[in-house]
Amino acid sequence: ALLRLAQDDVEAASTSIRRVVEEAGRPAARARILPAHVRIMLAAGDETAARASAEELGELAERLGAPFLRAAALHARGAVELAGGDAASALDALRAASCLWEEIPAPYEAARTRVLIGLACRRLGDEDTGRVELEAARRVFERLRARPDLERLVELLPAAASPEGRDRHGLSPRELQVLRRVAAGHTN
Repeated sequence: ALLRLAQDDVEAASTSIRRVVEEAGRPAARARILPAHVRIMLAAGDETAARASAEELGELAERLGAPFLRAAALHARGAVELAGGDAASALDALRAASCLWEEIPAPYEAARTRVLIGLACRRLGDEDTGRVELEAARRVFERLRARPDLERLVELLPAAASPEGRDRHGLSPRELQVLRRVAAGHTN
């Protein structure tokens, strides 16, 4: 389902993850699936389903007591709050998740969380902190060679469109993103 989401096929991702969640019965199995369900439901615009899964993940994290699950639950809660327009509540959950990801350590997850922190800061009018968080996430994505995540940052952080200082040939960040996808064989 996450692969379909990465391919921008939100409908296929949504159909797939809904079926998997319905089939998952044991708490440990559900805990592994719910973070992806939250992410895909938010991409599909189903905030109600995303919120329900984030809440269930939070309950499972409390019951199972695993730090990774606690961090995933906080990240999911923050993502849902941000999607719902409550940037202040989102920021609280995301900062807590970020601390846990750093302790584990899980640099990729920490960077994904920093992207959301950056967006929450921007929504609260703090452009400087938002940019710092997005730049920090960009550096981790570059180090990990997480190309899809770097491409998503293009719209959020125009400097990420050419991290090596390459000329953008007069193209906007969005035009560069479309050009990269067409060059990779995707439709325009």
